[in-house]
Amino acid sequence: MEQTVEQKLKALYELQTIHTKIDKIRQVRGELPMEVSDLEDEVAGLETRIQKIKAELDDLEDSIVTRKNMIRDAQANIKKYETQLNEVKNNREYDAISKEIEIQGLEIQVCEKKIREHGFEITNKTQVYDKALADLEERRKDLDAKRSELNNITSETEKDEQELALKAKEAEENIEERLLFAYSRLRNNAKNGLAVVTIQRDSCSGCFNQIPPQRQLDIRQHKKIIVCEHCGRILIDEALTNEHQEEVVE
Repeated sequence: MEQTVEQKLKALYELQTIHTKIDKIRQVRGELPMEVSDLEDEVAGLETRIQKIKAELDDLEDSIVTRKNMIRDAQANIKKYETQLNEVKNNREYDAISKEIEIQGLEIQVCEKKIREHGFEITNKTQVYDKALADLEERRKDLDAKRSELNNITSETEKDEQELALKAKEAEENIEERLLFAYSRLRNNAKNGLAVVTIQRDSCSGCFNQIPPQRQLDIRQHKKIIVCEHCGRILIDEALTNEHQEEVVE
Protein backbone atom coordinates (compact mmCIF):
# COMPACT_ATOMS: atom_id res chain seq x y z
CA MET A 1 0.00 0.00 0.00
CA GLU A 2 1.42 3.36 -1.05
CA GLN A 3 2.13 5.85 1.72
CA THR A 4 0.39 9.19 1.93
CA VAL A 5 2.48 12.37 1.92
CA GLU A 6 1.79 12.76 5.64
CA GLN A 7 3.11 9.26 6.33
CA LYS A 8 6.20 9.97 4.25
CA LEU A 9 6.84 13.17 6.17
CA LYS A 10 6.37 11.40 9.51
CA ALA A 11 8.82 8.68 8.44
CA LEU A 12 11.39 11.31 7.37
CA TYR A 13 10.98 13.23 10.62
CA GLU A 14 11.35 10.03 12.67
CA LEU A 15 14.60 9.23 10.84
CA GLN A 16 15.83 12.77 11.33
CA THR A 17 15.07 12.57 15.06
CA ILE A 18 17.09 9.36 15.40
CA HIS A 19 20.00 10.78 13.42
CA THR A 20 19.98 13.96 15.54
CA LYS A 21 20.31 11.83 18.69
CA ILE A 22 23.25 9.98 17.11
CA ASP A 23 24.83 13.33 16.18
CA LYS A 24 24.51 14.55 19.78
CA ILE A 25 26.28 11.41 21.03
CA ARG A 26 29.09 12.00 18.54
CA GLN A 27 29.29 15.65 19.56
CA VAL A 28 30.09 14.49 23.09
CA ARG A 29 33.21 12.87 21.66
CA GLY A 30 33.86 16.17 19.93
CA GLU A 31 37.34 16.55 18.48
CA LEU A 32 38.76 13.66 20.52
CA PRO A 33 38.94 11.12 17.64
CA MET A 34 40.76 13.69 15.49
CA GLU A 35 43.07 14.65 18.38
CA VAL A 36 43.91 10.98 18.95
CA SER A 37 44.60 10.51 15.24
CA ASP A 38 46.82 13.61 15.13
CA LEU A 39 48.78 12.44 18.18
CA GLU A 40 49.20 8.97 16.65
CA ASP A 41 50.64 10.59 13.52
CA GLU A 42 52.93 12.79 15.63
CA VAL A 43 54.18 9.81 17.65
CA ALA A 44 54.80 7.81 14.48
CA GLY A 45 56.66 10.78 12.98
CA LEU A 46 58.86 11.16 16.07
CA GLU A 47 59.60 7.42 16.13
CA THR A 48 60.68 7.56 12.48
CA ARG A 49 62.82 10.64 13.15
CA ILE A 50 64.47 9.01 16.17
CA GLN A 51 65.28 5.88 14.15
CA LYS A 52 66.81 8.07 11.42
CA ILE A 53 68.95 10.04 13.89
CA LYS A 54 70.03 6.80 15.60
CA ALA A 55 71.07 5.36 12.24
CA GLU A 56 73.04 8.56 11.48
CA LEU A 57 74.77 8.38 14.89
CA ASP A 58 75.66 4.72 14.29
CA ASP A 59 77.10 5.62 10.87
CA LEU A 60 79.22 8.40 12.42
CA GLU A 61 80.49 6.04 15.12
CA ASP A 62 81.35 3.46 12.46
CA SER A 63 83.10 6.13 10.41
CA ILE A 64 85.21 7.15 13.43
CA VAL A 65 86.23 3.52 13.98
CA THR A 66 87.12 3.23 10.29
CA ARG A 67 89.19 6.46 10.43
CA LYS A 68 91.04 5.26 13.55
CA ASN A 69 91.87 2.00 11.77
CA MET A 70 93.14 4.00 8.79
CA ILE A 71 95.37 6.03 11.16
CA ARG A 72 96.81 2.83 12.65
CA ASP A 73 97.47 1.47 9.16
CA ALA A 74 99.13 4.72 8.12
CA GLN A 75 101.30 4.77 11.25
CA ALA A 76 102.35 1.17 10.57
CA ASN A 77 103.19 2.11 6.97
CA ILE A 78 105.26 5.07 8.15
CA LYS A 79 107.28 2.79 10.44
CA LYS A 80 107.78 0.37 7.58
CA TYR A 81 108.91 3.14 5.20
CA GLU A 82 111.24 4.63 7.85
CA THR A 83 112.91 1.22 8.13
CA GLN A 84 113.27 1.08 4.36
CA LEU A 85 114.93 4.50 4.35
CA ASN A 86 117.92 2.95 6.11
CA GLU A 87 118.31 0.48 3.28
CA VAL A 88 118.02 2.80 0.24
CA LYS A 89 120.81 2.68 -2.33
CA ASN A 90 120.25 5.97 -4.13
CA ASN A 91 118.54 9.34 -3.90
CA ARG A 92 115.67 8.30 -6.18
CA GLU A 93 114.60 5.52 -3.81
CA TYR A 94 115.07 7.85 -0.83
CA ASP A 95 112.82 10.50 -2.39
CA ALA A 96 110.16 7.92 -3.35
CA ILE A 97 110.01 6.47 0.17
CA SER A 98 110.04 9.96 1.73
CA LYS A 99 107.09 10.84 -0.51
CA GLU A 100 105.19 7.77 0.73
CA ILE A 101 105.89 8.77 4.35
CA GLU A 102 104.56 12.26 3.57
CA ILE A 103 101.41 10.81 1.96
CA GLN A 104 100.75 8.61 4.98
CA GLY A 105 101.24 11.61 7.27
CA LEU A 106 98.68 13.59 5.25
CA GLU A 107 96.29 10.61 5.45
CA ILE A 108 96.62 10.69 9.24
CA GLN A 109 95.86 14.44 9.30
CA VAL A 110 92.77 13.99 7.10
CA CYS A 111 91.50 11.15 9.30
CA GLU A 112 92.07 13.13 12.50
CA LYS A 113 90.20 16.09 10.97
CA LYS A 114 87.30 13.82 9.99
CA ILE A 115 87.22 12.28 13.47
CA ARG A 116 86.95 15.74 15.03
CA GLU A 117 84.17 16.70 12.59
CA HIS A 118 82.29 13.47 13.28
CA GLY A 119 82.69 14.03 17.03
CA PHE A 120 81.17 17.49 16.66
CA GLU A 121 78.29 16.04 14.60
CA ILE A 122 77.72 13.31 17.17
CA THR A 123 77.49 15.91 19.97
CA ASN A 124 74.92 17.96 18.03
CA LYS A 125 72.89 14.99 16.83
CA THR A 126 72.88 13.47 20.32
CA GLN A 127 71.28 16.66 21.66
CA VAL A 128 68.64 16.48 18.91
CA TYR A 129 68.18 12.75 19.61
CA ASP A 130 67.71 13.31 23.35
CA LYS A 131 65.18 16.10 22.73
CA ALA A 132 63.26 13.92 20.26
CA LEU A 133 63.15 11.13 22.86
CA ALA A 134 61.80 13.55 25.47
CA ASP A 135 59.22 14.88 22.99
CA LEU A 136 58.20 11.31 22.13
CA GLU A 137 57.68 10.46 25.80
CA GLU A 138 55.49 13.55 26.26
CA ARG A 139 53.45 12.84 23.12
CA ARG A 140 52.95 9.22 24.19
CA LYS A 141 51.64 10.41 27.56
CA ASP A 142 49.28 12.83 25.80
CA LEU A 143 48.15 10.06 23.45
CA ASP A 144 47.49 7.63 26.32
CA ALA A 145 45.45 10.29 28.14
CA LYS A 146 43.40 11.18 25.04
CA ARG A 147 42.84 7.50 24.18
CA SER A 148 41.68 6.82 27.73
CA GLU A 149 39.33 9.79 27.60
CA LEU A 150 37.94 8.70 24.23
CA ASN A 151 37.55 5.08 25.36
CA ASN A 152 35.64 6.16 28.47
CA ILE A 153 33.24 8.32 26.46
CA THR A 154 32.87 5.64 23.78
CA SER A 155 32.15 2.88 26.30
CA GLU A 156 29.49 5.06 27.92
CA THR A 157 27.72 5.89 24.66
CA GLU A 158 28.51 2.92 22.41
CA LYS A 159 25.47 0.89 23.39
CA ASP A 160 23.09 3.84 22.88
CA GLU A 161 24.67 4.66 19.52
CA GLN A 162 24.37 1.06 18.33
CA GLU A 163 20.72 0.90 19.37
CA LEU A 164 19.99 4.19 17.59
CA ALA A 165 21.84 3.03 14.49
CA LEU A 166 19.63 -0.07 14.43
CA LYS A 167 16.51 2.10 14.80
CA ALA A 168 17.73 4.35 11.99
CA LYS A 169 18.15 1.32 9.73
CA GLU A 170 14.62 0.18 10.56
CA ALA A 171 13.26 3.69 9.95
CA GLU A 172 14.98 3.84 6.56
CA GLU A 173 13.01 0.77 5.48
CA ASN A 174 9.81 2.85 5.74
CA ILE A 175 11.11 5.46 3.31
CA GLU A 176 11.12 5.06 -0.47
CA GLU A 177 14.54 4.99 -2.10
CA ARG A 178 14.17 8.29 -3.96
CA LEU A 179 13.21 10.19 -0.80
CA LEU A 180 15.91 8.49 1.25
CA PHE A 181 18.55 9.49 -1.32
CA ALA A 182 17.35 13.12 -1.24
CA TYR A 183 17.30 13.08 2.57
CA SER A 184 20.85 11.67 2.77
CA ARG A 185 22.15 14.24 0.30
CA LEU A 186 20.58 17.09 2.27
CA ARG A 187 21.87 15.73 5.56
CA ASN A 188 25.42 15.32 4.26
CA ASN A 189 25.45 18.88 2.90
CA ALA A 190 24.07 20.45 6.09
CA LYS A 191 26.60 21.44 8.76
CA ASN A 192 24.21 20.53 11.56
CA GLY A 193 23.03 17.33 9.85
CA LEU A 194 19.43 18.57 9.59
CA ALA A 195 17.60 17.57 6.42
CA VAL A 196 14.07 17.80 7.86
CA VAL A 197 13.16 20.97 9.76
CA THR A 198 10.10 22.65 11.24
CA ILE A 199 8.61 26.08 10.81
CA GLN A 200 9.42 28.29 13.76
CA ARG A 201 8.21 31.90 14.03
CA ASP A 202 7.15 31.80 10.37
CA SER A 203 10.71 30.84 9.35
CA CYS A 204 12.67 27.76 8.30
CA SER A 205 14.40 26.47 11.44
CA GLY A 206 17.27 25.28 9.27
CA CYS A 207 18.36 28.54 7.61
CA PHE A 208 16.03 30.98 9.47
CA ASN A 209 14.71 32.55 6.28
CA GLN A 210 11.05 33.61 6.36
CA ILE A 211 8.42 31.39 4.76
CA PRO A 212 5.44 33.10 3.03
CA PRO A 213 2.00 32.47 4.63
CA GLN A 214 0.65 30.63 1.56
CA ARG A 215 3.64 28.28 1.57
CA GLN A 216 3.13 27.63 5.28
CA LEU A 217 -0.48 26.71 4.53
CA ASP A 218 0.66 24.29 1.80
CA ILE A 219 3.07 22.66 4.27
CA ARG A 220 0.31 22.17 6.86
CA GLN A 221 -2.00 20.54 4.33
CA HIS A 222 0.47 17.64 3.77
CA LYS A 223 -0.50 17.33 0.12
CA LYS A 224 3.07 17.30 -1.16
CA ILE A 225 6.61 17.38 0.16
CA ILE A 226 7.82 20.99 0.24
CA VAL A 227 11.40 22.16 0.61
CA CYS A 228 12.77 25.50 1.76
CA GLU A 229 13.40 27.84 -1.18
CA HIS A 230 16.63 29.02 0.42
CA CYS A 231 18.38 25.97 1.90
CA GLY A 232 16.53 23.07 0.24
CA ARG A 233 15.67 21.34 3.51
CA ILE A 234 12.40 19.42 3.79
CA LEU A 235 9.83 21.46 5.72
CA ILE A 236 7.21 20.06 8.10
CA ASP A 237 4.71 21.72 10.41
CA GLU A 238 4.77 21.49 14.20
CA ALA A 239 1.58 19.39 14.22
CA LEU A 240 3.52 16.48 12.75
CA THR A 241 6.34 16.83 15.30
CA ASN A 242 3.79 16.95 18.15
CA GLU A 243 2.13 13.78 16.86
CA HIS A 244 5.51 12.09 16.72
CA GLN A 245 6.32 13.11 20.29
CA GLU A 246 2.96 11.80 21.50
CA GLU A 247 3.59 8.46 19.76
CA VAL A 248 7.01 8.20 21.43
CA VAL A 249 5.49 8.91 24.87
CA GLU A 250 2.82 6.27 24.33
